[in-house]
Amino acid sequence: MSDPARKFPDDPFPDRVGVLGGGRMGAGIAHAFAVAGAAVVVVERDDDAAAAAHDRVTEALAKSVARGTTAEPLATLTSRLSVATDYAAFAGCALVVEAVPEDFALKSAALTSVEEKLDPAAWLATNTSSLSIGALAEQLKRPERFCGLHFFNPVPASLLVEIVLAEHTSAELESAARGWVDALGKTPVVVRDAPGFASSRLGVAIALEAMRMVEEGVASPEDIDAAMVLGYKHPVGPLRTTDIVGLDVRLSIAEYLHSTLGERFAPPQILRDKVARGELGRKSGSGFFDWKG
Repeated sequence: MSDPARKFPDDPFPDRVGVLGGGRMGAGIAHAFAVAGAAVVVVERDDDAAAAAHDRVTEALAKSVARGTTAEPLATLTSRLSVATDYAAFAGCALVVEAVPEDFALKSAALTSVEEKLDPAAWLATNTSSLSIGALAEQLKRPERFCGLHFFNPVPASLLVEIVLAEHTSAELESAARGWVDALGKTPVVVRDAPGFASSRLGVAIALEAMRMVEEGVASPEDIDAAMVLGYKHPVGPLRTTDIVGLDVRLSIAEYLHSTLGERFAPPQILRDKVARGELGRKSGSGFFDWKG
């Protein structure tokens, strides 16, 4: 571990950022910070996963260069990226964002292990989309330096980051997090810790009702989504969004909200059946839509 007396600069944007987990969300978070100028280290479970994470982030950076959304050359952007398989690589990071799968026990164990490697002056965040920030904070030695940073998929295109504050989250961290999100070119929305926060609670409620409509034969997935896109100006319909997020992820969130908020979040049978068949959305090739093409 680095010198406990070390203090990070007052600049609200962290110079070195760690991301735990290099899947779709973790890679997107790493991409966002690298484009904004931070050195980024992604830690994965083994060498193969770390190499895949490196490729994933590099591909996203190359797309940003090709689209002209960054003026920097790809070589400069990729020079800021490194990958590792040991939490010790997080030593020296001003901020670490955890982005492992949406499982409380897994996230809790990961966060406590990461905290052990960080300077007392460093910040720690979770990218959970629904789990209690307060309950995760209870396992930490410095809960005041911990918050939720809920990024949205796909991270490079999304303009929103939900900052979730638990009871012990410091006002200093709230201010710093607003600055980070602004520096990423995104808009911060600040919410207090509650099941599903604001975005997941509303988004899942709409998606579950859309699934029930498919189940009842009210309309096709295409027409239900078209109604929300054309009638309510949603950029993507609730069922296509579910496919992009992953039906397994949506099921996990719905089950958690069902347990905390009641029957209105009970997962429809059509969702359970599709997950049981491996129809997980875009990542599996099929969900409510066919993604094989």
